[in-house]
Amino acid sequence: MSLLSFLLGEKKKTASVAKERLQIILAHERSGRNPGQPDYLPALQRDLVAVIGKYVKIDPQDIKVHLERQDNFDVLEVKIELPEVAR
Repeated sequence: MSLLSFLLGEKKKTASVAKERLQIILAHERSGRNPGQPDYLPALQRDLVAVIGKYVKIDPQDIKVHLERQDNFDVLEVKIELPEVAR
């Protein structure tokens, strides 16, 4: 890292910023969550529909968000069915 980029700061990529935000949300939810399905999953699913809908026409039923516990980890599974592209 150069001194100039250190002083001015480097612009982060959108994907890395989104990943960091999701990690913060998950850590926050884990700290105060009751066992069972967390209440933020429906909101997360709506947000995903809104973001993906900007680029591809998609039915909200085509996105499934599921959280499960595996060993000592919470695994967030997101399944998105995208429409076929006409060629």
